[in-house]
Amino acid sequence: MIALVDYGAGNLTSVRKALAALGAEFVTPATPEEIEEATAVIVPGVGNFAATSALTDEWRTTIRATVDRGTPLLGICVGMQWLFEGSDEAPEVPGIGLLPGRVKRLEGDADRRLKIPHVGWNALAMPRPSTLLRGLAPGAHVYFTHSYAAPVTDACVGATTHATPFAAVVEQDNVFGVQFHPEKSSDAGLQILRNFLAIAGGSPSPALP
Repeated sequence: MIALVDYGAGNLTSVRKALAALGAEFVTPATPEEIEEATAVIVPGVGNFAATSALTDEWRTTIRATVDRGTPLLGICVGMQWLFEGSDEAPEVPGIGLLPGRVKRLEGDADRRLKIPHVGWNALAMPRPSTLLRGLAPGAHVYFTHSYAAPVTDACVGATTHATPFAAVVEQDNVFGVQFHPEKSSDAGLQILRNFLAIAGGSPSPALP
């Protein structure tokens, strides 16, 4: 059973629809204790990083303990940013710190008409093999909508460039994150969710042809 965390800023409806389309079983826990029995945890999110302040110490402690036991965790968009130490968007709000580094504002480029926020489809460069990206070809396009992004670190398995490169996909042990919205990224996004379900022991699915 997947625990889909609702802290008031998630794109829960679209994520629920995508998981249901893939045949996944999931719940939205009302208390942190309900996470403890989950086979995997998903933290979605849209909007401002400050919204993650609703993930109080009790939620953070339980999620961290669950990850420490080996349960897979997937952060989506702001949920991925929360995996890091914090964000310049809301400096007073800490991330959970499972990955080193801080989230910073993207750079625009007037000459190339690159605006902030970064909205739309963009390609993934894949610097190293990834379980989460299994079945996707380098250059696969996914859908972004964000103004802040995580740095390219050792955890980065998928990078995208908007004026400068940023981490679009991270993977470190059982911690995973995507800056884009897989639930809005057509076949490529569904494949990523399939892969995460397989990691969680849910419903393994064949790779994209």
